[in-house]
Order: sequence, then structure tokens, then C-alpha cells
Amino acid sequence: MRLGIDLGGTKIAGVVLDAAGMMRAEARVPTPRDDYSGTLAAIAALVEGLESRTGPVRSVGVGMPGAIAPATGLVKNANSTWLNGRPFADDLVHALGRPVRVENDANCLAVSEAVDGAGAGAAVVWAIILGTGVGSGIALEGRALAGRLRIAGEWGHNPLPAPRDDERPGPACYCGRSSCIETWLSGPALAADHARRSGRPITAEAVVAAMRAGDPVAQETFARYRDRLGRALAQVVNILDPDIIVIGGGLSRLPELFEGLTELTAPHVFSDRFDTPIRPSLHGDASGVRGAAWLWDPGTDGA
Repeated sequence: MRLGIDLGGTKIAGVVLDAAGMMRAEARVPTPRDDYSGTLAAIAALVEGLESRTGPVRSVGVGMPGAIAPATGLVKNANSTWLNGRPFADDLVHALGRPVRVENDANCLAVSEAVDGAGAGAAVVWAIILGTGVGSGIALEGRALAGRLRIAGEWGHNPLPAPRDDERPGPACYCGRSSCIETWLSGPALAADHARRSGRPITAEAVVAAMRAGDPVAQETFARYRDRLGRALAQVVNILDPDIIVIGGGLSRLPELFEGLTELTAPHVFSDRFDTPIRPSLHGDASGVRGAAWLWDPGTDGA
């Protein structure tokens, strides 16, 4: 059996999978926000609790925001900012008393969907997260592609491609840049775009509800969102040319997101045709934690 941990900004989820990918135990606890030592302790307690129900596991993998910088061994680029600059991977090994594999949470999504999810059987899986933030991960033959600098898949902090005049200079991003894809395609970004056009600050969920109820302003907001998504998808298709695109995160639960999305992406793809499948993640909110469990190759003993 293998154990996976998904460290999120508000919750820490854990799961134990058997060799066939069947879930044997799961649990979740609140994330001790802004408390680094508390975060390590919560993960250790979660692992101990899961193993008390299943017996010892062969391996532990952890998905986290940001990445471990190869030059320093410290966390970088995490929106859970209390992790940044910390030797998180080394401290986890010490806290758990065993080897641990740590990977970016979007890469864990890609691995999960490549192993036994919507992208099973595909050689190159590009998985994106559309939620509170925006990110993506790449799996090649079922393994995470982290890259030399551990930033492969950092799609959300590239500028929105082919911006229209009314999209310049674009919203400011917490990373210090402007017009990042995340500032256009996250859930909060959907709400902010609607507020700028309508003068009514409402949540992303309320925008979707209004769109479904036939509100013309909300429908226009959602149409702009999908147009931007198509442009942003094409940017990576032109570089990576994946076998499949898998979309996770809260916005992936909207069927309307996928209707005609291929047609919105195709004009920006440098090819005579665009027929790459675009699918919602099969495992939904469980993809990240399942992918963390799959970080160890089948048959490894965690040593």
C-alpha cells in the first residue's frame, strides 16, 4: 500500500491506496495556516492515524503548493507563504522518520489522471487546476515532469496570450506581475471580472448561478472567461502538444466550461486541426492526494 498527502491552504488530505489503486483509508484535517511547525505536526499525525487503520505502508508521497528549489532545498513559489524559504522536504523526512517524495500539487494531479484517471494510457498528460488559484502539471508516461528549475507547468504565472485592448495592462498578481493567467482564470478572477463590468461584487458561484438563470451580464462574463481559457490553453498546446488536457479544480465541475471549448482553442493553435481531448478530471477533488500516493513507482519499497 502507498500513502498520499495533499497539503492545501485550508485542509490537509490523506489517502492510502492499494496496488490496484483502491482506497483503503482516507482522512483530512484543517491546515494550520501560517504555522510551519504546526503543519509538519499535522501531517505526521495524519500519517500515523492512517497507518493505525491500514498497517504500515510502503511509501509516502506529499503534494504541496510551490516547489522545492533544487539549488537550496527550500520551498519557493508557494501561495501558502509560510512554507516559502523552509526546508520542507528535509523536515518531513525527519518528522516521519522515513523517505518521502514531495512534488508540486498540480504535478500530482497530472500523475493521478495519467495513472488511472481521465488521461490513463496517454503518454503526455497536461493537467490544469482552475480554482482559487491556477496552475498546471505535466505527466510523461505516468511520471511527473518537474523540470530543471522545478517550475515545469507554471502556466498560471505567464501573461494572458493575445490580449485585447480592454485586457491591458491586466490585473495585478500577488507574484508582482500583471495580467497573469491566474488573474483571469481563477475563481476569484471570474468574480472580479464580473464586478468590473457590472459594478456588482458577487462570488464566482453567484456569477455561475446568474449565468444559468439567463442573466445577460453574467452570460457575457462567462463567455469572456471561456474565450480567455481557449487562448491560454492554446499557448501550451503550441509548445507541449499533449495527448490530452485534463482540467481539475472547482471550475472543472461546470459542464458549461467544456461546451465548445475545443472550438474556442483551435483558432490559436498552430496546426491545421486541433482535436486534442479536453476532459474534466476523473477523480475530482481526490486527484491531488491520489497523485501524491502514486509518486513512488509501483513495486518500490520507499527505500
